[in-house]
Amino acid sequence: MDAPASLYEAHRKVYPREITGRFARLRTLSVWVLLGIFYLLPWLGWSGRQAVLFDLPARKFFIAGLVFWPQDFIFLTWLLIIAALSLFFFTAVAGRLWCGYACPQTVWTETFLWMERFAEGDRAARLKLDRAPWTARKLGKKGLKQLLWIAFSLWTGFTFVGFFTPIRTLAHEVLALSPGPWETFWIFFYGFATYGNAGHLREQVCKYMCPYARFQSAMLDKDSLVITYDRVRGEPRGSRRRGSDARALGLGDCIDCRMCVQVCPTGIDIRKGLQIECIACAACIDVCDDVMDKVGSPRGLIRYTTQHAVDGEPTHLARPRVLVYAALLGALVVGWVVAVSLRSPVSLDVLRDRNSLFRLTDDGHVDNVYTVRILNKTEHERRFVLEAEGSTPLSLVAGASEYVVPSGAVFSVPLRVRRAAYEPPGAETIRLTVRAVDEAGIHATTKARFLAPTR
Repeated sequence: MDAPASLYEAHRKVYPREITGRFARLRTLSVWVLLGIFYLLPWLGWSGRQAVLFDLPARKFFIAGLVFWPQDFIFLTWLLIIAALSLFFFTAVAGRLWCGYACPQTVWTETFLWMERFAEGDRAARLKLDRAPWTARKLGKKGLKQLLWIAFSLWTGFTFVGFFTPIRTLAHEVLALSPGPWETFWIFFYGFATYGNAGHLREQVCKYMCPYARFQSAMLDKDSLVITYDRVRGEPRGSRRRGSDARALGLGDCIDCRMCVQVCPTGIDIRKGLQIECIACAACIDVCDDVMDKVGSPRGLIRYTTQHAVDGEPTHLARPRVLVYAALLGALVVGWVVAVSLRSPVSLDVLRDRNSLFRLTDDGHVDNVYTVRILNKTEHERRFVLEAEGSTPLSLVAGASEYVVPSGAVFSVPLRVRRAAYEPPGAETIRLTVRAVDEAGIHATTKARFLAPTR
């Protein structure tokens, strides 16, 4: 009886070869810049505090000179929309640039590969080491790699938590072996996630876990720049002597050296066409150009181009899809900047008293009762006054003339607004304003409905 066939192919470890070239240098620069931002940003100060800090217990998000509160959640949503639209825009123009140069999975995987090469050697040495039996030498090399990976992962987890707990305070706690339970959990959790994703899963995250690869085809068209193998020029493949005439031998420019496969971090063969596993790192372009230089053939057998260009048709970069994405993206970015710059450092909410619509007084006035909530979104305690404005003079009957509101606090106060009962008759819309005593520019206004009897 035949053994049952498995429907799943066993995973084979990918050993990407190191390569140099213009795209490799660009990718290295991107890794250094992004890692530098991540690891150095929490150590930067701003006006006596951490420049970037998401203080969840205090419900404050500090980004340089800006302070965001839970009520400013709309700005975070706005930013997420900008990020999503940016992904659509850059994918429509130049394919998976995000995956190849800026995705955290790519950045940290590249870093872990550097440490692996440092500890175990180049691709040939790593293949030989993994096939060799366990010896003291192999144990030492594997142990060094694991030590580097674990240390870097824990540093990554520590830095991640440093965006939520002041990192200098966290550093003192870690050195004293006394971090809080939540800080300890997230340091190890994020460190373990980094170790697993970048050290072991690597290309499997891109192939099986990331949804972007699945829907990228909906964002690409024949005018999008993608990494393409020129089949017309490259086929039929075959090896030959250096300097020989490929056409005279009935061969294309591809010498079938498989170097493009060896340098691919996801282990695919770009000569089979664009695949969902391709992260557009362009390592295959660098190595193919190097091989073409050595055999005396023109560069560009594998290159960034469009399907229209491959088919000999004109390419249109400024097409309707790209223009719409660019216009929406520009409007959202400008709108976000304007909205953040114009947001008020104080907010005012007004709720009507539901127990009674209004109350007539003996002296011919009518009262409406509200609950006023003042939110001080500045970083200092402030004193506020309330004002009311309508079509006729209004007076406020309150327990105090000024209200002291601490930084970040919501202060609720009952407020009675009074006016003449029948001037004008019936309801009207009034405006309530809260204003800082020490800085008149800090104020907020809202509208409320004032109810009164008709004649």
